[in-house]
Amino acid sequence: MFDKILIANRGEIALRVIRACREMGIASVAVHSTADSDAMHVRMADESVCIGPNPSADSYLSIPAIVAACEITGAQAIHPGYGFLSENAAFVQVLEDHGITFIGPSAEHIRMMGDKITAKETAKNLGIPVVPGSDGGVADFATAKTVAAQIGYPVIIKATAGGGGRGMKVARDESELEVAFRTARSEAKAAFGNDEVYMEKYLQRPRHIEIQVFGDGKGNAVHLAERDCSLQRRHQKVFEEAPGPVITPEQRARIGKICADAIAKLGYSGAGTIEFLFEDGEFYFIEMNTRLQVEHPVTEAIFGVDLVREQIRVAEGYPLSFTQDDLSINGHAIEVRINAEKLPIFSPCPGKITQYHAPGGLGVRMDSALYDGYSIPPYYDSLIGKLIVHGRDRPEALSRLSRALGELIVDGVDTTIPLFRQLLEDPDIQTGDYSIHWLEKWLAKTYG
Repeated sequence: MFDKILIANRGEIALRVIRACREMGIASVAVHSTADSDAMHVRMADESVCIGPNPSADSYLSIPAIVAACEITGAQAIHPGYGFLSENAAFVQVLEDHGITFIGPSAEHIRMMGDKITAKETAKNLGIPVVPGSDGGVADFATAKTVAAQIGYPVIIKATAGGGGRGMKVARDESELEVAFRTARSEAKAAFGNDEVYMEKYLQRPRHIEIQVFGDGKGNAVHLAERDCSLQRRHQKVFEEAPGPVITPEQRARIGKICADAIAKLGYSGAGTIEFLFEDGEFYFIEMNTRLQVEHPVTEAIFGVDLVREQIRVAEGYPLSFTQDDLSINGHAIEVRINAEKLPIFSPCPGKITQYHAPGGLGVRMDSALYDGYSIPPYYDSLIGKLIVHGRDRPEALSRLSRALGELIVDGVDTTIPLFRQLLEDPDIQTGDYSIHWLEKWLAKTYG
């Protein structure tokens, strides 16, 4: 058993890990930038270490500073949370070299899934269904034209090293291809320092479905069903639910087994999420995230498991504490991401919280690092909280979400709370009839 774990992150996810450590009797170490000296995760941890100035590059992304914090405090392991260094293979390698346990998969698996082309080829070899597309990178426009003709329009061009919607462009016919191709390469170069792109068939009205998987690194793995993350703005998720409202038990069992078998064959260790586009009853692999997801609480709610606790146990070398047969879905859960942003332009809105009240009651969970008087710094992501509700079924979860949003108070800054109140009034949300393009169209219609 680890005696002490350092959390290489901030905000609500750092609190989430600290709570799991405390329940397991493990001491926690918070790291923070100078901007976060009064943050809640710093207050709640057993120890804290300042690792640098405000910019992420000089603090939360500084590998030497984080390793030094481990050595100073005697922490034996690091939990990366999500974002920052959570999928950085070089970071994992440095930890291995220093005898520090990374609570997550191996550097090899992070590297394998971090490159979109390699990930797609790996998925295909493991029997995971993939979107029709190019075999590897597309080097020039002439090749792009050939590939597009083979797979059929519309097509989407994606950055090999991409994420967050950057370096991603759609061409609906040949007349749009050249501009889309060159723009995607240019954006990829600017964002990731790598202009390599690949191409895929662009699905017309897909849903975004992701399968939560967990492996013990010894050839054993399970799946914890799916989450539907189709409500997105600029490829960023805002509303997630589990199980998916349109996935049948047969589809769930089929794709879940495929994913669990693939993870077992890889010898993968820890939590992972295999993401798909889903259309007309078929799943198409898009990527794998080798970390804990922001939206993991909805999976925890319907299965009654603590995924962070399980991450820590597996990193210590223990087997999974449950088998596939132990896992059964109970009810329905929904998460909405509360951002400090000004509507309708969604611009970041840092500032001082003058009043904060978290909702409560049966089936309501609020993961947030806010408190009265806290000043949200302008240097990091605008996510300030996640409101998660659980009900016996989807209608009850929606009703509970509406009630909880009515109780939630965040004064002093603009937030996206009003967005979710409006969304819950829409018939398509009530019935679950939407695709990954639905929210962008709704926003354009609602806000102009």
